[in-house]
Amino acid sequence: MGAAENKKLMQAIFAGLAQGDPRLFVDSMDERFAWTVTGQTKWSKTYQGKETVLNELFGGLRERIEGRIRTTARRFIAEDDVVVVEARGNNMTKKGTPYNNQYCFVFRLGEGKLQELTEYLDTELVTEALGDS
Repeated sequence: MGAAENKKLMQAIFAGLAQGDPRLFVDSMDERFAWTVTGQTKWSKTYQGKETVLNELFGGLRERIEGRIRTTARRFIAEDDVVVVEARGNNMTKKGTPYNNQYCFVFRLGEGKLQELTEYLDTELVTEALGDS
């Protein structure tokens, strides 16, 4: 897939995520998908493998976020096998704390699947709203 096709896939994924529907996102992950959360928080590390992402990262978020996790994209930039997505969350923790982080997601795709993601975000907000992983 080229840059245009990769961008279209990411636009479709984020259309679902804006509604709290992660199915296309999850289905598009390669089994070896690696998600790196940057910074120095308890959440900051590389989650290696689709199952690890689903169990450790998504599982931890589901324990802390009220209802469906929603993330809305503002901008997509694609070049070769990389798509950069500027996005914002619209979420509330189960403790009643707003968690509306802003993100820069850098995705690398290959063979029609998500291979890698590096996530840049407000780490202070992560610690305040989500605490320890």
